[in-house]
Amino acid sequence: MKFEFDNNFPIHTQLVNQISYYIVNGTLKPNDKLPAVRELAGIAGVNHNTIQKALYEVENLGLIYTNRTNGKFVTDNKEVIKSIKEKLIKERVEWFLTEMKYIGVSSIKLQLKKEESEEGENYEYFKDK
Repeated sequence: MKFEFDNNFPIHTQLVNQISYYIVNGTLKPNDKLPAVRELAGIAGVNHNTIQKALYEVENLGLIYTNRTNGKFVTDNKEVIKSIKEKLIKERVEWFLTEMKYIGVSSIKLQLKKEESEEGENYEYFKDK
């Protein structure tokens, strides 16, 4: 697991997002055990309290659960994972469309074209009208 941070946004929010991404994209698989809080803090280079706060939020999303004696694990609830993935996609598309307005693309026709490749799914995103 690797973390990258943007100084323009709160670190714990970025941690919530990045851990969520690792789960919804399959890097962290259902029932995988997460590293301990202090280990994650070392990997991310942040305070362990920041990691704890982020994990609490990820757990509230339903993406992880705590087994009191064994640590934190990725949920095996595929519906929760799918729901969070769809929410993240919607947020990113809304952000993208807002950014396009800021750079002067006022009317966009969003055209998604799914293509299968050796690497998986690829998309062609948009054409300006």
